[in-house]
Amino acid sequence: MRGSAGCYDWCSNMTRLRFLWAFLTFTFVLVVPALALAATPEGSDTSQFASALSRGPLVAAGVAFAGGLLTSMTPCVWPMIAITVSVFGAAQTKSRAQGAALSASFVLGMALLFTALGVGAAMTGGIFGALLSNKLVVGFIAAVLLALAASMFGAFELALPSSLNNKLATVGGIGYGGAFALGLVTALIAAPCTGPVLAGMLLYIATSKSFVLGAAMMFTFALGLGVPFFLVGTFAVALPKGGAWMLGIKWFFGVMLTVLALYFLRTGFPVLQTLVHRDGVFFAVSIGLLAVGLVLAGVHVAAERKRSPIAHLSKPMKLISAPLAIAGGFILVAWVLTPKAQLQWLDSETVGVETAQANHRPMIVDFGAAWCGACNELATRTFSDEHVRDEAGRFVAVRVDATDEDNEAVNKIKDKYHVVGLPTVVVLDSRGTEKIRFNEFVEADRFLSAIKAVN
Repeated sequence: MRGSAGCYDWCSNMTRLRFLWAFLTFTFVLVVPALALAATPEGSDTSQFASALSRGPLVAAGVAFAGGLLTSMTPCVWPMIAITVSVFGAAQTKSRAQGAALSASFVLGMALLFTALGVGAAMTGGIFGALLSNKLVVGFIAAVLLALAASMFGAFELALPSSLNNKLATVGGIGYGGAFALGLVTALIAAPCTGPVLAGMLLYIATSKSFVLGAAMMFTFALGLGVPFFLVGTFAVALPKGGAWMLGIKWFFGVMLTVLALYFLRTGFPVLQTLVHRDGVFFAVSIGLLAVGLVLAGVHVAAERKRSPIAHLSKPMKLISAPLAIAGGFILVAWVLTPKAQLQWLDSETVGVETAQANHRPMIVDFGAAWCGACNELATRTFSDEHVRDEAGRFVAVRVDATDEDNEAVNKIKDKYHVVGLPTVVVLDSRGTEKIRFNEFVEADRFLSAIKAVN
Protein backbone atom coordinates (compact mmCIF):
# COMPACT_ATOMS: atom_id res chain seq x y z
CA MET A 1 0.00 0.00 0.00
CA ARG A 2 2.82 2.36 0.83
CA GLY A 3 4.30 1.66 -2.54
CA SER A 4 0.94 2.33 -4.20
CA ALA A 5 0.51 5.58 -2.31
CA GLY A 6 4.02 6.64 -3.25
CA CYS A 7 3.35 5.82 -6.88
CA TYR A 8 0.08 7.76 -6.72
CA ASP A 9 1.85 10.85 -5.39
CA TRP A 10 4.62 10.53 -7.93
CA CYS A 11 2.19 10.00 -10.82
CA SER A 12 0.06 12.90 -9.62
CA ASN A 13 3.06 15.20 -9.50
CA MET A 14 4.16 14.06 -12.95
CA THR A 15 0.68 14.75 -14.32
CA ARG A 16 0.77 18.25 -12.89
CA LEU A 17 4.24 18.82 -14.24
CA ARG A 18 3.15 17.69 -17.70
CA PHE A 19 0.19 20.07 -17.47
CA LEU A 20 2.50 22.99 -16.74
CA TRP A 21 4.89 22.15 -19.54
CA ALA A 22 2.06 21.52 -21.99
CA PHE A 23 0.78 25.02 -21.27
CA LEU A 24 4.22 26.62 -21.63
CA THR A 25 4.99 24.64 -24.79
CA PHE A 26 1.69 25.72 -26.33
CA THR A 27 2.46 29.34 -25.52
CA PHE A 28 5.96 29.32 -26.98
CA VAL A 29 5.37 27.09 -30.00
CA LEU A 30 1.98 28.38 -31.14
CA VAL A 31 0.91 31.59 -29.42
CA VAL A 32 4.12 33.65 -29.47
CA PRO A 33 4.97 33.02 -33.16
CA ALA A 34 1.35 33.68 -34.13
CA LEU A 35 1.39 36.98 -32.29
CA ALA A 36 4.66 37.92 -33.94
CA LEU A 37 3.26 37.23 -37.40
CA ALA A 38 0.02 39.07 -36.65
CA ALA A 39 1.80 41.99 -35.11
CA THR A 40 4.18 42.86 -37.90
CA PRO A 41 3.72 43.87 -41.52
CA GLU A 42 4.35 41.24 -44.17
CA GLY A 43 4.79 38.59 -41.48
CA SER A 44 8.28 39.76 -40.46
CA ASP A 45 9.58 40.08 -36.93
CA THR A 46 10.40 43.74 -36.38
CA SER A 47 11.26 43.34 -32.70
CA GLN A 48 9.36 46.57 -32.18
CA PHE A 49 6.71 46.62 -29.50
CA ALA A 50 4.90 49.59 -31.03
CA SER A 51 4.39 47.70 -34.28
CA ALA A 52 2.59 44.91 -32.46
CA LEU A 53 0.37 47.27 -30.49
CA SER A 54 -0.78 49.08 -33.61
CA ARG A 55 -2.57 45.96 -34.87
CA GLY A 56 -5.42 46.07 -32.34
CA PRO A 57 -6.27 45.50 -28.68
CA LEU A 58 -6.32 41.69 -28.81
CA VAL A 59 -2.89 41.44 -30.37
CA ALA A 60 -1.59 44.12 -28.00
CA ALA A 61 -2.89 42.20 -24.99
CA GLY A 62 -1.42 38.96 -26.32
CA VAL A 63 2.01 40.50 -26.86
CA ALA A 64 1.98 42.04 -23.36
CA PHE A 65 0.90 38.70 -21.85
CA ALA A 66 3.62 36.80 -23.74
CA GLY A 67 6.19 39.38 -22.61
CA GLY A 68 5.20 38.84 -18.99
CA LEU A 69 5.33 35.05 -19.37
CA LEU A 70 8.80 35.20 -20.94
CA THR A 71 9.98 37.51 -18.15
CA SER A 72 8.83 35.02 -15.50
CA MET A 73 11.39 32.57 -16.89
CA THR A 74 14.40 34.80 -16.41
CA PRO A 75 16.94 33.59 -13.81
CA CYS A 76 16.08 36.21 -11.20
CA VAL A 77 12.29 35.62 -11.29
CA TRP A 78 12.03 31.86 -11.80
CA PRO A 79 13.70 30.86 -8.48
CA MET A 80 11.31 33.17 -6.59
CA ILE A 81 8.19 31.26 -7.65
CA ALA A 82 8.25 28.19 -5.40
CA ILE A 83 9.56 30.18 -2.41
CA THR A 84 6.96 32.92 -2.78
CA VAL A 85 4.09 30.46 -3.16
CA SER A 86 5.13 28.73 0.05
CA VAL A 87 5.19 32.07 1.88
CA PHE A 88 1.55 32.94 1.16
CA GLY A 89 0.48 29.37 1.89
CA ALA A 90 -1.01 28.15 -1.38
CA ALA A 91 0.95 24.90 -1.21
CA GLN A 92 -0.55 24.08 2.21
CA THR A 93 -4.21 24.71 1.42
CA LYS A 94 -6.85 22.01 1.95
CA SER A 95 -8.44 22.31 -1.47
CA ARG A 96 -7.42 23.23 -4.99
CA ALA A 97 -10.10 25.96 -5.07
CA GLN A 98 -8.57 27.65 -2.04
CA GLY A 99 -5.10 27.40 -3.57
CA ALA A 100 -6.43 28.96 -6.76
CA ALA A 101 -8.07 31.80 -4.81
CA LEU A 102 -4.89 32.55 -2.85
CA SER A 103 -2.81 32.42 -6.02
CA ALA A 104 -5.25 34.72 -7.83
CA SER A 105 -5.06 37.21 -4.93
CA PHE A 106 -1.28 37.16 -5.19
CA VAL A 107 -1.31 37.75 -8.98
CA LEU A 108 -3.83 40.60 -8.60
CA GLY A 109 -1.45 42.25 -6.13
CA MET A 110 1.31 42.09 -8.73
CA ALA A 111 -1.07 43.41 -11.38
CA LEU A 112 -2.02 46.43 -9.27
CA LEU A 113 1.56 47.68 -9.04
CA PHE A 114 2.31 47.18 -12.73
CA THR A 115 -1.00 48.78 -13.73
CA ALA A 116 -0.06 51.84 -11.69
CA LEU A 117 3.22 52.00 -13.63
CA GLY A 118 1.30 51.99 -16.91
CA VAL A 119 -1.04 54.78 -15.82
CA GLY A 120 1.93 56.79 -14.59
CA ALA A 121 3.66 56.42 -17.96
CA ALA A 122 0.51 57.62 -19.74
CA MET A 123 0.28 60.64 -17.43
CA THR A 124 3.76 61.77 -18.46
CA GLY A 125 3.01 61.24 -22.15
CA GLY A 126 2.96 64.91 -23.16
CA ILE A 127 6.22 65.65 -21.40
CA PHE A 128 7.72 62.45 -22.70
CA GLY A 129 6.84 63.25 -26.28
CA ALA A 130 8.53 66.64 -26.06
CA LEU A 131 11.64 65.13 -24.50
CA LEU A 132 11.96 62.58 -27.29
CA SER A 133 12.62 65.42 -29.72
CA ASN A 134 15.86 66.13 -27.82
CA LYS A 135 18.84 64.20 -29.15
CA LEU A 136 20.46 64.11 -25.70
CA VAL A 137 17.36 62.51 -24.21
CA VAL A 138 17.14 59.99 -27.06
CA GLY A 139 20.82 59.18 -26.52
CA PHE A 140 20.25 58.72 -22.78
CA ILE A 141 17.30 56.37 -23.38
CA ALA A 142 19.38 54.35 -25.83
CA ALA A 143 22.20 54.16 -23.27
CA VAL A 144 19.79 52.87 -20.59
CA LEU A 145 18.43 50.24 -22.98
CA LEU A 146 21.96 49.18 -23.90
CA ALA A 147 22.83 48.90 -20.20
CA LEU A 148 19.78 46.69 -19.66
CA ALA A 149 20.84 44.61 -22.65
CA ALA A 150 24.32 44.24 -21.18
CA SER A 151 22.76 42.87 -18.00
CA MET A 152 20.90 40.28 -20.05
CA PHE A 153 24.18 39.26 -21.71
CA GLY A 154 25.74 38.71 -18.28
CA ALA A 155 27.79 41.89 -17.82
CA PHE A 156 26.14 42.47 -14.41
CA GLU A 157 23.02 41.43 -12.50
CA LEU A 158 19.96 43.59 -11.87
CA ALA A 159 18.53 42.82 -8.43
CA LEU A 160 17.70 44.43 -5.11
CA PRO A 161 20.14 43.75 -2.23
CA SER A 162 19.53 40.30 -0.70
CA SER A 163 18.96 41.81 2.76
CA LEU A 164 16.15 44.00 1.42
CA ASN A 165 14.68 41.06 -0.50
CA ASN A 166 14.57 38.99 2.70
CA LYS A 167 12.79 41.76 4.62
CA LEU A 168 10.24 42.32 1.86
CA ALA A 169 9.55 38.59 1.62
CA THR A 170 8.20 38.58 5.18
CA VAL A 171 5.35 40.94 4.24
CA GLY A 172 1.85 39.50 4.05
CA GLY A 173 1.60 35.99 5.39
CA ILE A 174 -1.10 33.37 4.93
CA GLY A 175 -4.53 34.60 3.86
CA TYR A 176 -6.04 36.43 0.91
CA GLY A 177 -5.04 39.87 2.13
CA GLY A 178 -1.54 38.64 2.86
CA ALA A 179 -1.25 37.02 -0.56
CA PHE A 180 -2.39 40.27 -2.20
CA ALA A 181 0.13 42.31 -0.18
CA LEU A 182 2.90 39.84 -0.99
CA GLY A 183 1.99 40.18 -4.67
CA LEU A 184 2.58 43.93 -4.45
CA VAL A 185 5.93 43.38 -2.77
CA THR A 186 6.98 40.62 -5.17
CA ALA A 187 6.29 42.96 -8.10
CA LEU A 188 8.67 45.44 -6.47
CA ILE A 189 11.33 42.76 -5.96
CA ALA A 190 10.92 41.52 -9.54
CA ALA A 191 10.90 45.02 -11.07
CA PRO A 192 14.67 45.11 -11.75
CA CYS A 193 14.34 41.82 -13.66
CA THR A 194 11.25 42.91 -15.58
CA GLY A 195 12.85 46.26 -16.41
CA PRO A 196 14.26 45.15 -19.78
CA VAL A 197 10.82 44.13 -21.06
CA LEU A 198 9.01 47.00 -19.40
CA ALA A 199 11.31 49.52 -21.07
CA GLY A 200 9.79 49.09 -24.52
CA MET A 201 6.24 48.88 -23.17
CA LEU A 202 6.44 51.97 -20.97
CA LEU A 203 8.10 53.99 -23.72
CA TYR A 204 5.25 53.17 -26.08
CA ILE A 205 2.57 53.85 -23.46
CA ALA A 206 4.15 57.22 -22.69
CA THR A 207 4.15 58.25 -26.35
CA SER A 208 0.56 57.05 -26.82
CA LYS A 209 -0.64 59.15 -23.84
CA SER A 210 -3.49 56.67 -23.31
CA PHE A 211 -4.54 55.82 -19.75
CA VAL A 212 -6.64 52.90 -20.97
CA LEU A 213 -3.78 51.47 -23.01
CA GLY A 214 -1.33 51.92 -20.15
CA ALA A 215 -3.56 50.21 -17.60
CA ALA A 216 -4.62 47.39 -19.94
CA MET A 217 -1.13 46.56 -21.23
CA MET A 218 0.51 46.51 -17.83
CA PHE A 219 -2.35 44.50 -16.33
CA THR A 220 -2.05 41.80 -19.00
CA PHE A 221 1.75 41.90 -18.68
CA ALA A 222 1.36 41.18 -14.95
CA LEU A 223 -1.05 38.33 -15.69
CA GLY A 224 1.55 36.74 -17.97
CA LEU A 225 4.22 37.23 -15.32
CA GLY A 226 1.93 35.63 -12.74
CA VAL A 227 1.04 32.48 -14.75
CA PRO A 228 3.77 30.25 -13.21
CA PHE A 229 2.94 31.58 -9.71
CA PHE A 230 -0.72 30.74 -10.25
CA LEU A 231 -0.03 27.26 -11.66
CA VAL A 232 2.37 26.35 -8.87
CA GLY A 233 0.04 27.70 -6.18
CA THR A 234 -3.06 26.03 -7.61
CA PHE A 235 -1.71 22.66 -8.73
CA ALA A 236 1.34 22.43 -6.43
CA VAL A 237 3.54 21.45 -9.36
CA ALA A 238 7.28 21.06 -9.03
CA LEU A 239 9.04 23.52 -11.29
CA PRO A 240 11.89 22.39 -13.55
CA LYS A 241 15.25 23.54 -12.30
CA GLY A 242 16.91 26.53 -13.85
CA GLY A 243 19.49 25.70 -16.45
CA ALA A 244 20.92 26.50 -19.83
CA TRP A 245 17.47 27.18 -21.33
CA MET A 246 17.23 30.35 -19.22
CA LEU A 247 20.34 31.69 -20.94
CA GLY A 248 18.45 31.48 -24.22
CA ILE A 249 15.72 33.71 -22.81
CA LYS A 250 18.29 36.22 -21.53
CA TRP A 251 20.03 36.19 -24.94
CA PHE A 252 16.70 36.95 -26.64
CA PHE A 253 15.99 39.88 -24.31
CA GLY A 254 19.52 41.23 -24.79
CA VAL A 255 19.16 41.23 -28.57
CA MET A 256 15.67 42.72 -28.39
CA LEU A 257 16.77 45.58 -26.12
CA THR A 258 19.79 46.42 -28.25
CA VAL A 259 17.66 46.55 -31.40
CA LEU A 260 15.20 48.79 -29.53
CA ALA A 261 18.05 51.12 -28.52
CA LEU A 262 19.19 51.35 -32.15
CA TYR A 263 15.60 52.04 -33.20
CA PHE A 264 15.44 55.02 -30.84
CA LEU A 265 18.75 56.32 -32.14
CA ARG A 266 17.40 55.95 -35.67
CA THR A 267 14.31 58.06 -34.89
CA GLY A 268 16.35 60.67 -33.01
CA PHE A 269 19.12 61.00 -35.58
CA PRO A 270 17.57 61.14 -39.10
CA VAL A 271 20.93 60.46 -40.77
CA LEU A 272 20.66 56.85 -39.54
CA GLN A 273 17.41 56.46 -41.48
CA THR A 274 19.33 56.59 -44.76
CA LEU A 275 21.47 53.53 -44.00
CA VAL A 276 18.87 50.99 -45.14
CA HIS A 277 16.84 51.03 -48.35
CA ARG A 278 13.62 49.23 -49.19
CA ASP A 279 14.96 46.57 -51.54
CA GLY A 280 15.35 42.82 -51.57
CA VAL A 281 19.08 42.86 -50.83
CA PHE A 282 18.67 44.43 -47.38
CA PHE A 283 15.79 42.11 -46.55
CA ALA A 284 17.80 39.02 -47.54
CA VAL A 285 20.82 40.22 -45.57
CA SER A 286 18.72 40.82 -42.45
CA ILE A 287 17.13 37.35 -42.60
CA GLY A 288 20.52 35.74 -43.20
CA LEU A 289 22.15 37.49 -40.25
CA LEU A 290 19.22 36.62 -37.98
CA ALA A 291 19.28 32.97 -39.04
CA VAL A 292 23.03 32.58 -38.45
CA GLY A 293 22.76 34.43 -35.13
CA LEU A 294 19.96 32.15 -33.93
CA VAL A 295 21.84 28.98 -34.91
CA LEU A 296 24.99 30.12 -33.09
CA ALA A 297 22.89 31.15 -30.09
CA GLY A 298 21.50 27.62 -30.02
CA VAL A 299 25.06 26.29 -29.88
CA HIS A 300 25.82 28.70 -27.02
CA VAL A 301 22.83 27.43 -25.01
CA ALA A 302 23.65 23.79 -25.74
CA ALA A 303 27.23 24.35 -24.62
CA GLU A 304 25.98 25.57 -21.22
CA ARG A 305 24.33 22.24 -20.38
CA LYS A 306 25.95 20.12 -17.69
CA ARG A 307 28.84 17.99 -18.92
CA SER A 308 28.43 19.36 -22.42
CA PRO A 309 31.24 18.19 -24.72
CA ILE A 310 31.20 21.60 -26.42
CA ALA A 311 31.36 23.70 -23.24
CA HIS A 312 34.40 25.54 -24.60
CA LEU A 313 32.24 26.96 -27.42
CA SER A 314 29.75 28.72 -25.13
CA LYS A 315 31.48 32.08 -24.79
CA PRO A 316 32.69 32.37 -28.42
CA MET A 317 29.25 31.49 -29.77
CA LYS A 318 27.63 34.04 -27.45
CA LEU A 319 30.05 36.78 -28.52
CA ILE A 320 29.52 36.03 -32.22
CA SER A 321 25.78 35.29 -32.27
CA ALA A 322 24.59 38.42 -30.46
CA PRO A 323 26.12 41.01 -32.85
CA LEU A 324 24.91 39.07 -35.89
CA ALA A 325 21.34 38.85 -34.57
CA ILE A 326 21.39 42.51 -33.49
CA ALA A 327 22.58 43.65 -36.91
CA GLY A 328 20.00 41.47 -38.64
CA GLY A 329 17.22 42.65 -36.34
CA PHE A 330 18.05 46.33 -36.80
CA ILE A 331 18.30 46.05 -40.59
CA LEU A 332 14.95 44.26 -40.65
CA VAL A 333 13.32 46.94 -38.46
CA ALA A 334 14.74 49.71 -40.66
CA TRP A 335 13.67 47.85 -43.82
CA VAL A 336 10.08 47.50 -42.56
CA LEU A 337 9.95 51.15 -41.46
CA THR A 338 11.27 52.46 -44.79
CA PRO A 339 8.30 53.30 -47.05
CA LYS A 340 8.15 51.70 -50.47
CA ALA A 341 6.89 54.95 -51.97
CA GLN A 342 5.15 58.00 -50.60
CA LEU A 343 2.77 60.75 -51.51
CA GLN A 344 4.27 63.99 -52.70
CA TRP A 345 4.18 65.81 -49.39
CA LEU A 346 4.51 69.57 -48.98
CA ASP A 347 6.33 70.82 -45.88
CA SER A 348 4.54 74.18 -45.76
CA GLU A 349 0.91 74.27 -44.64
CA THR A 350 0.56 77.80 -46.00
CA VAL A 351 1.73 76.75 -49.46
CA GLY A 352 -0.57 73.75 -49.30
CA VAL A 353 -3.65 75.85 -48.54
CA GLU A 354 -2.81 78.35 -51.30
CA THR A 355 -2.30 75.52 -53.82
CA ALA A 356 -5.55 73.79 -52.84
CA GLN A 357 -7.57 77.03 -53.07
CA ALA A 358 -6.04 78.10 -56.39
CA ASN A 359 -6.72 74.72 -58.02
CA HIS A 360 -9.95 73.83 -56.16
CA ARG A 361 -8.44 70.64 -54.84
CA PRO A 362 -9.09 68.75 -51.59
CA MET A 363 -6.27 68.55 -49.04
CA ILE A 364 -4.76 66.05 -46.61
CA VAL A 365 -2.88 67.41 -43.59
CA ASP A 366 -0.85 64.80 -41.70
CA PHE A 367 0.48 65.66 -38.22
CA GLY A 368 3.22 63.30 -37.05
CA ALA A 369 6.48 63.04 -35.12
CA ALA A 370 9.62 60.92 -35.23
CA TRP A 371 8.84 59.39 -31.83
CA CYS A 372 5.22 58.51 -32.69
CA GLY A 373 4.90 54.80 -33.45
CA ALA A 374 1.43 55.04 -35.02
CA CYS A 375 2.62 57.94 -37.22
CA ASN A 376 5.40 55.75 -38.58
CA GLU A 377 2.88 52.98 -39.24
CA LEU A 378 0.74 55.38 -41.26
CA ALA A 379 3.75 56.38 -43.35
CA THR A 380 5.00 52.86 -44.03
CA ARG A 381 1.75 50.96 -44.41
CA THR A 382 -1.05 53.34 -45.33
CA PHE A 383 0.36 56.29 -47.28
CA SER A 384 2.74 53.99 -49.17
CA ASP A 385 -0.08 51.74 -50.40
CA GLU A 386 -0.33 51.84 -54.19
CA HIS A 387 -4.12 52.35 -54.27
CA VAL A 388 -3.98 55.07 -51.62
CA ARG A 389 -1.26 56.89 -53.57
CA ASP A 390 -3.29 56.76 -56.77
CA GLU A 391 -6.46 58.12 -55.15
CA ALA A 392 -4.63 60.68 -53.02
CA GLY A 393 -2.88 62.07 -56.08
CA ARG A 394 -5.82 64.46 -56.61
CA PHE A 395 -5.27 65.89 -53.09
CA VAL A 396 -2.78 68.47 -51.95
CA ALA A 397 -0.81 66.57 -49.28
CA VAL A 398 0.81 68.48 -46.41
CA ARG A 399 2.92 66.89 -43.69
CA VAL A 400 3.45 68.80 -40.44
CA ASP A 401 6.41 67.55 -38.40
CA ALA A 402 5.41 68.01 -34.75
CA THR A 403 8.46 66.28 -33.29
CA ASP A 404 9.53 69.50 -31.57
CA GLU A 405 6.60 70.44 -29.32
CA ASP A 406 8.24 73.79 -28.51
CA ASN A 407 8.12 74.96 -32.13
CA GLU A 408 5.72 77.94 -32.07
CA ALA A 409 5.03 77.85 -35.81
CA VAL A 410 4.00 74.20 -35.62
CA ASN A 411 1.89 74.84 -32.51
CA LYS A 412 -0.05 77.55 -34.34
CA ILE A 413 -0.87 75.11 -37.15
CA LYS A 414 -1.92 72.50 -34.56
CA ASP A 415 -4.21 75.05 -32.91
CA LYS A 416 -5.68 75.98 -36.28
CA TYR A 417 -6.70 72.36 -36.90
CA HIS A 418 -7.51 71.65 -33.23
CA VAL A 419 -4.87 68.95 -32.94
CA VAL A 420 -4.51 67.63 -29.39
CA GLY A 421 -2.57 64.41 -29.97
CA LEU A 422 -0.61 62.40 -32.50
CA PRO A 423 -1.19 60.99 -34.98
CA THR A 424 -3.81 63.28 -36.50
CA VAL A 425 -4.79 63.24 -40.17
CA VAL A 426 -7.25 65.91 -41.32
CA VAL A 427 -8.95 65.60 -44.73
CA LEU A 428 -10.58 68.71 -46.21
CA ASP A 429 -12.71 69.04 -49.34
CA SER A 430 -12.05 71.44 -52.20
CA ARG A 431 -13.89 74.23 -50.31
CA GLY A 432 -11.59 73.87 -47.30
CA THR A 433 -14.22 72.19 -45.09
CA GLU A 434 -13.05 69.39 -42.82
CA LYS A 435 -14.71 66.11 -43.83
CA ILE A 436 -12.72 63.41 -42.05
CA ARG A 437 -10.33 63.21 -39.09
CA PHE A 438 -8.25 60.24 -37.95
CA ASN A 439 -6.57 60.19 -34.54
CA GLU A 440 -5.13 56.69 -34.76
CA PHE A 441 -3.47 54.31 -37.15
CA VAL A 442 -5.86 53.26 -39.96
CA GLU A 443 -5.36 50.50 -42.50
CA ALA A 444 -4.94 51.44 -46.15
CA ASP A 445 -8.35 50.05 -47.20
CA ARG A 446 -10.21 52.10 -44.62
CA PHE A 447 -8.32 55.28 -45.47
CA LEU A 448 -8.88 54.71 -49.19
CA SER A 449 -12.63 54.31 -48.72
CA ALA A 450 -12.77 57.48 -46.67
CA ILE A 451 -10.94 59.78 -49.10
CA LYS A 452 -12.86 58.48 -52.11
CA ALA A 453 -15.95 60.19 -50.71
CA VAL A 454 -14.22 63.59 -50.49
CA ASN A 455 -14.45 65.98 -53.45
